[in-house]
Amino acid sequence: MTDSTRAPSTPGRVAAAPPLPPTPRDRRLRDSSLAQLTLVRYREFLREPEAVFWVFVFPVLLAAGLGIAFRNRPAERQRVAVLASAPGSTPLAAALRADSSLTVDLLDDSAAMRALRTGDVALVVIPHGDSVSYRFDDTRPEARTARLLANEAVQRAAGRRDPVAAGNQHVRERGSRYIDFVIPGLLGMNLMGSGIWGIGFAIVDARKKKLLKRLIATPMPRAEYLASFLLSRLTMLFFEVVTLLGFGALIFGVPLRGSFLALALICLIASLTFGAMGLLIASRARTVEGASGLMNLVMLPMWVFSGVFFSASNFPHGMQPFIQALPLTAVNNALRANMLQGAGLGGMWSELGIAAGWLIVSFVLALKLFRWK
Repeated sequence: MTDSTRAPSTPGRVAAAPPLPPTPRDRRLRDSSLAQLTLVRYREFLREPEAVFWVFVFPVLLAAGLGIAFRNRPAERQRVAVLASAPGSTPLAAALRADSSLTVDLLDDSAAMRALRTGDVALVVIPHGDSVSYRFDDTRPEARTARLLANEAVQRAAGRRDPVAAGNQHVRERGSRYIDFVIPGLLGMNLMGSGIWGIGFAIVDARKKKLLKRLIATPMPRAEYLASFLLSRLTMLFFEVVTLLGFGALIFGVPLRGSFLALALICLIASLTFGAMGLLIASRARTVEGASGLMNLVMLPMWVFSGVFFSASNFPHGMQPFIQALPLTAVNNALRANMLQGAGLGGMWSELGIAAGWLIVSFVLALKLFRWK
């Protein structure tokens, strides 16, 4: 090369060396970055005893407490009071005591009103010679029940006879108990919590500690970093589902009437959906406090409206479109349809479609909004 063909050099500046081609080792590391990042997620989780407790132990303890509190048991005796100062109170109290479902107290007027205000009795019965009156709060279900039972006892004591004979056939069917209703709700709540809290806090904590800034210089794609959080959920998902459902089935006999394949698909879509929502929430948050506020803002409506501990149908009809569009509502409805009714995938396509829609939208937005620092 002659002097005339040489590139001019700038005094005081050293020409940058051309980048070296990637070695086979560099290519292998780049190709395995997703696997390595996924393993990092597992290690981070297992090194946090608090996370293990809230994901695996807490749902089982909660299910045990609710299952014991709302276990099948004989109907509770309703406590009623008879106004002792009224004439005819003693025979009236005897007629009421003939019903085994009532517990009867003879109280004066002030004591009866105080017991009614404090909830010690559900009903006050006042005799008036040949008639009686009932004093109760009609907004309390137990008070309405006590009124019906007390009136039935009074009428029978007065000689009433039923024109049609009636018999009872008691049925104890798995699937209709409260524990059968609440176990799918607890599973959906646990999938939501571990997905949003577990993934969101991990990203925000790494950003706060300036760890994400170090990853900018690596050839790792942003999608692989975010996908590693979702993939790490798959292994933990298996243990989450088996732990809670196994406990419910073995201890309380909670039925699993549907296909296990359909149940696995529901849990998989739910886990990925809530994981993607966790990614979206953490895509810009810089502090743990800020991320915590956003997570609570997202999850609180679903804790209340999505039918975890009671049916979502209890809310007014005008709110149902909003409630049914929530991802946790869709997941809970699908889990109960599969476990309690034995529904197949064809009967749950709308619920799975809602959850999948939240998954796609959340992950796409997380990719667009995510910042390393």
